Amino acid sequence: METKQFKAESKRLLDMMINSIYTHREIFLRELISNASDAIDKIYYKTLTDDSLSFDQDNYFIKVVADKENRTLKIIDTGIGMTKDELETNLGTIAKSGSLAFKKENELKDGYDIIGQFGVGFYAAFMVADVVTVISKALGSDEAYKWESEGAEGYTLEMVEKDSVGTEIILKLKENTEDESYDEYLEEYRLKSIIKKYSDFIRYPIKMEVTDRRLKEGSESEYEDYQEEQIINSMVPIWRKNKSELTDEDYQNFYAEKRYGFDKPIKHIHISVDGTVRYNAILYIPEKIPFDYYSKEFEKGLELYSNGVLIMDKCADLLPDYFSFVKGMVDSEDLSLNISREMLQHDRQLKLIAKNISKKIKSELQSILKNEREKYEEFYQSFGRQLKYGVYSDFGANKEVLQDLLMFYSSKEKKLVTLDEYISRMPEEQKYIYYAAGDSIERLEKLPQTEFVSEKGYDILFFTDDIDEFAIKMVMTYKEKEFKSISSGDLGIEGEESKEDSETPDNENQELFDFMKKTLAGKVKDVRISKRLKSHPVCLATEGEISIEMEKILAAMPDNQNIKAEKVLEINKNHEVFQSLKEAFENDKEKLDLYTKLLFNQALLIEGLPIQDPVEFTNDICKIMV
Repeated sequence: METKQFKAESKRLLDMMINSIYTHREIFLRELISNASDAIDKIYYKTLTDDSLSFDQDNYFIKVVADKENRTLKIIDTGIGMTKDELETNLGTIAKSGSLAFKKENELKDGYDIIGQFGVGFYAAFMVADVVTVISKALGSDEAYKWESEGAEGYTLEMVEKDSVGTEIILKLKENTEDESYDEYLEEYRLKSIIKKYSDFIRYPIKMEVTDRRLKEGSESEYEDYQEEQIINSMVPIWRKNKSELTDEDYQNFYAEKRYGFDKPIKHIHISVDGTVRYNAILYIPEKIPFDYYSKEFEKGLELYSNGVLIMDKCADLLPDYFSFVKGMVDSEDLSLNISREMLQHDRQLKLIAKNISKKIKSELQSILKNEREKYEEFYQSFGRQLKYGVYSDFGANKEVLQDLLMFYSSKEKKLVTLDEYISRMPEEQKYIYYAAGDSIERLEKLPQTEFVSEKGYDILFFTDDIDEFAIKMVMTYKEKEFKSISSGDLGIEGEESKEDSETPDNENQELFDFMKKTLAGKVKDVRISKRLKSHPVCLATEGEISIEMEKILAAMPDNQNIKAEKVLEINKNHEVFQSLKEAFENDKEKLDLYTKLLFNQALLIEGLPIQDPVEFTNDICKIMV
């Protein structure tokens, strides 16, 4: 038996490999199974160039064996095996990859690829084991060798007996500590869950002895445990199958198996790309919003696989925030992984995949909107807010991507409509896309400002989400039509009467309005005759970029900076109240002061704004009554 030191490696280097590169201890099993899969792949490649060899896939497998009594875990494969020199070269030199060398020597084809590249995955075994033993017999060799190491101090190498070609890795698990339990890697359910999580789509069967409880023969109540060998992994992933082979039920079952959600997805998208970057993907548009979707706990992202091996649970870079509701996975052979296979070394390929995925999602949503309207509206009720956040974020950088997917409630149609549908129904003389913002459709329908625009025959979009108006401020225009709030100072609706009013200054009532403006000093920017009111006596209009609804939303935020809309009190000169104001101005300034405050508070209530002094307001009402 030879005892040797690792070549040119220090204890510190191995400690770094074990303790720093991998973030989860359970990764060791993924790495060892991937190496076993590589070893079987190598036999397959040999058969492509060596006529004396044949490859019968039924003869190749990986086996995981847990021995609780001896605290050992074995990973056995029927792969190509390693000679004495290969054991010394591949395992005696940290970061020396036999797989990488094999890839360079052999032209890979037929859709197979070697997973391992860096040669450090094997050393993940030391995260959970005190002693690692490797017994291997190479294809075409009569000799078998045992490599064994307790860590950075070195390793031993000796000849042993082994009947079949392949490799057996034996891990002597560490003793439990206060912080870590290594017993879990001997538990059947834990091993199965790790295999299903990371290695479910390794192309060769991964076998385990599994306990199965059954009724005793001839008994109706007594059970006994049976041991039987089961294949744990699925092997052939759904995304590598032809779409024509798969049914909607297959996709729904995959959604449920992967626990992407407990709902039934509205739509699935199956993507197979064989271009600059090769990848397969299955994406789902969920039916229901996750309970934590708008919380800090929600993590967006798709599962990311490299050659069927799970690399990341949630790869956030594959989805833009505005499509964060999409569930699913991506598998690619072309990803540049770092040495731990847990992160990406370069993101050029990932960015290209993400860009293509985003286009596919948008295209699918547009197709649902066009062809399955009810289904789209169902989706929009759950995730429309997220699309609006996408429009608003990044200073409107994504508005071109998302604006055609937006929907708002139409005052005329009494249902959700797209911006394109609104534009297509506009009268020729209509200059703007009109909207009203508030907390409910019922409230918006009763606004004084709504009456005038509706009487002109113009549709009004009702914004009832707190993000709506902020998002539209980023869109600014749609198909060259500007958005206009029905509460804005200038509605752009000029009738003959309104033109006369705008051309003739209201000098007759200017002193009245100056008095009212002084009474409301600090509360309104101006008081004036309204061009929009029909049957209502008063309303609030705004000037500037901040609307009344935006003021309310900003005031409710934790970092409230007391941002106010520039309010204008508008009076309906054709209403009886206006005559009362004029009479009070002529005869009783104290009464005019009272009327002014009441009208302003009335306008605040109509807009859903709080009255600054409710006690004063109730006292003012009492004064009117007595």
